[in-house]
Amino acid sequence: MASTLPVYTPKDIALPTHDAVTQPARRSSPWMDVGFSAFAHVSAILTLCVLVAILGSLVVGAMPALKEYGLSFLWRSEWDPVNDSYGGLVMIYGTLATSLIALVIAIPVSFGIALFLTELSPNWLRRPLGVAVELLAAVPSIVYGMWGLLVFSPVLATYVQQPLQQWLGHVPLLKNLVSGPPVGLGILSAGIILAIMIIPFIASVIRDVFEVTPPMLKESAYALGSTTWEVVFKVVLPYTKTGVIGGIMLGLGRAIGETMAVTFVIGNSNQLDSLSFFQPASSITSTLANEFGEALGLHQAALLYLALVLFLITFVVLALSKLLLAKLQKREGSRS
Repeated sequence: MASTLPVYTPKDIALPTHDAVTQPARRSSPWMDVGFSAFAHVSAILTLCVLVAILGSLVVGAMPALKEYGLSFLWRSEWDPVNDSYGGLVMIYGTLATSLIALVIAIPVSFGIALFLTELSPNWLRRPLGVAVELLAAVPSIVYGMWGLLVFSPVLATYVQQPLQQWLGHVPLLKNLVSGPPVGLGILSAGIILAIMIIPFIASVIRDVFEVTPPMLKESAYALGSTTWEVVFKVVLPYTKTGVIGGIMLGLGRAIGETMAVTFVIGNSNQLDSLSFFQPASSITSTLANEFGEALGLHQAALLYLALVLFLITFVVLALSKLLLAKLQKREGSRS
């Protein structure tokens, strides 16, 4: 006897309604999700509040100097606490010059370290060398400053500054770049110490972002006959440019805001006689460290004005880095 199978008509099949398809089933959020969302929102808002509070306190504290000097404070070179006359040009120049020297030295050295650790180093050396580079970042800044004052500055004065002054002291234009007391303290010394301090930060970040590059991309480039130089600059760098620029900005921020190491080796002179790299000068952070404890009245307001300028310099540097990244991304979009 043949079995009969049930026959279904379209009317017998229950299709999901439009609302059931377009609207997912709602469920009550667990309390952990609600708590995590609240924590994230509060943290973000708290960060903005702290930033606004710092900026507001700097503006309020610097208001007497703002009213007294206005924007002319930025290009006034006189700093005389005795006569209560202040200008921040020397400190601003010292901060920017030392940071620029540090970047010029640190960027190629950091690239070399990261390139060696990711592409050229043997396996037995990669881990110990990477740990050694990271340990340099843990050395306190005051140790770098004492080492720079007691060890590096005499070496710089004896083997670099004095010979350069003897060789170039009579050249009309170059003599101004090597003038200054031959004691090894000045802008160049502070810039080199800052470079030594920020190299571990930049090198560690660049090494980490280099390792993020997919091995298939590098192996494909090597298979096509590319050299290590071509792989790094045509494959790895374009893929990791955001992280590389972020690492450089991290090092620049450390260089701009460094205090104790710069205070030891920059010379702490509030008068700038020439633009020599060996000329003792002063930075914003070293001036704040040396004078803020005894400052009153307009002197204290001028120091807070310097702190506000340092805050704005950091903000401008960060904004320029973001604009650079946006320009690079736009250029890539136009190529594709």
